[in-house]
Amino acid sequence: MVETITLQEALGVSAVSLLLGFITMRWQPLLRRSVVAKILIIVLGLGGLALLSRYEIIPWHLAIAVIPREICLLIVSIGNIQLWIAFISNVLLGRRTVPRILGEVSMVLALIVYALFRMDALGVNLTAITISTTAVVGAIAFAAQATLNNLLGGISLQLDNTCRIGDWIEIDNGVVGEVVSIRWRYTAIATVNNVTIIIPNASLMTSRVTILGRRGDQRIPWRRAIEFEVGYEWTPGQVLAVVNAGLKRAEIPSVAADPAAHCICGGFDSPAIKYVVYYWLTDMTAYLVTDSRVRVHIFAALGRAGMEIPISRSDLYLHSARNMALAHSTQEQSLRISLLNSLELFASLTDEEKQVLAAQLTSRPFAQGDLATRQGDPSDSLYILARGEVGIFRESDKGTTSGRKRLVTLAAPSIFGEMGLLTGEARSATIIAESEVLCYRLDKRGFEEIIRARPTIAEAISKTVAERQAANDVTLASLSAEARAQATGTRAGELMRRIRDFFGL
Repeated sequence: MVETITLQEALGVSAVSLLLGFITMRWQPLLRRSVVAKILIIVLGLGGLALLSRYEIIPWHLAIAVIPREICLLIVSIGNIQLWIAFISNVLLGRRTVPRILGEVSMVLALIVYALFRMDALGVNLTAITISTTAVVGAIAFAAQATLNNLLGGISLQLDNTCRIGDWIEIDNGVVGEVVSIRWRYTAIATVNNVTIIIPNASLMTSRVTILGRRGDQRIPWRRAIEFEVGYEWTPGQVLAVVNAGLKRAEIPSVAADPAAHCICGGFDSPAIKYVVYYWLTDMTAYLVTDSRVRVHIFAALGRAGMEIPISRSDLYLHSARNMALAHSTQEQSLRISLLNSLELFASLTDEEKQVLAAQLTSRPFAQGDLATRQGDPSDSLYILARGEVGIFRESDKGTTSGRKRLVTLAAPSIFGEMGLLTGEARSATIIAESEVLCYRLDKRGFEEIIRARPTIAEAISKTVAERQAANDVTLASLSAEARAQATGTRAGELMRRIRDFFGL
């Protein structure tokens, strides 16, 4: 049987704990389910005490009669202690990040104090127990040093916030991953390979740990380094200018705009000059795929400038000779002429003129996300789209993507930027590669020889461009055929005048 005073004391302490529980739920609504579970534990223990106070389940004169009472009191105490800890860590210290392990340690210490208090109340000789317990604990500690080291390491990690849940870290053996759990014995790290690595806390405390993307309490982008080499045929200034310009015009997912990605000269080696591109990663989970994307853009930028990443000397001469032979081969020339034949803009040219024009084309590869042209940039060339797709955009605020509006998507074979070649006017739209793209660039100098030799070409080309503009002009879409032809003729005449002025015909 439970004494009435014991039940009243339990009810009094539980009433205070329930009040703290309701305050915690009001302050932290997300903890409602957890607090309700703790309250149910208290109610269960109090219900057991109430039953024991009314019914004598085990005769009181037996020594084991105290066991049901102590079990019920322990249940009530566990619920009360948990509510107190929840109130202190989430309400009183709610503005500070309290490590989870601190609550667990507090729970263990509180239970130890409660056990000593109850044993003293039952008349147990604590002195004898303390002496024997000390010897046992010493033997256990000696036999379980590694476990205790892991335990102390876990406590230290959480108390001083060395690593936090959600941090990305790199340890000595090159493992990179996100901290998903810090337990008493181990820390769990999830990698991008969909594996979770369990690291003993003692090992983590003795290893060098690099915390990525965090400076103190501030989350910052993670700086990544991409290394590559270019031969001595090009000066560092030329390579840096090409790569930095390519990175500036590339829109790569998960790459921060500020600080901007940039390239530096990393050193000089016997076969080539070393370069390093630094960029800042905003999404830690995508570091491998983003590294790959940056490499693709570097390769495309070098390709547009005719720069090669060197290979072994024994293969370099063969490789270069093979590329030169391919560039001037009959097959390559026929492919370029076939591309010119498919475009209406060059329909008025003779076969000989197309042969000359094909030789003037320069290859310009673009990676997905590269800006082929930017609205407002000066120009004197056009691009022939030989492979892939590009998006044409109109920007209301230059240099930003928020005011960018898609006009159309072009698929190969097609042309864009023809007004830059024919009249030298600034780019009227921003054009972005939406896949891996191969373009051929035709500059004013390459076209000037043909148009000066036969100025009548200007009239045919101006008419073709005017018809294309009229077909794409929304304001002309509702005009009659006669009015549309008249508008096209007027536009073609103005365009021909501008072509003659630009080329000095």
